[in-house]
Amino acid sequence: MNKLLLIVAVVFAGYVGLTQYAGRSSNDQAEIIQNSETTANVGSDSVLANAFKNKTSNLQIEGKGTVAKILKDDTNGSRHQRFIIRLDSGQTLLVAHNIDLAPRINDLREGDTLMFYGEYEWSSKGGVIHWTHRDPSGRHAAGWLKHNGQLYQ
Repeated sequence: MNKLLLIVAVVFAGYVGLTQYAGRSSNDQAEIIQNSETTANVGSDSVLANAFKNKTSNLQIEGKGTVAKILKDDTNGSRHQRFIIRLDSGQTLLVAHNIDLAPRINDLREGDTLMFYGEYEWSSKGGVIHWTHRDPSGRHAAGWLKHNGQLYQ
């Protein structure tokens, strides 16, 4: 029950943050993202660990990790830049970044630090972060990636 309350609290906090985030100008949004670097969801690793353990999906979350492996782009359907990041906890995540809707991170290298805001989907290998872009239809929370001070959305 406590885990469920934690997940509900995190989702609610994310929703409140998103509604405040969505109503701001792009300059204000960039400032919010920049300011969040120092507090980049210190607890996001534990939330993601719980989501993995409980096979939870559809979790909007912010965090950061280190690029562990660059993979080939997925070119079936919408094109996605793909890479694996490792969280401080050791958990790995596949990041599937839609490059039909957002810019590719051309200078991404293994060992680089990457911040993310997107949707977590459970997988047996640790999980997937996707929706790291704006939704053209405006029905989904706008996600992003941040690498070397550059925002990719």
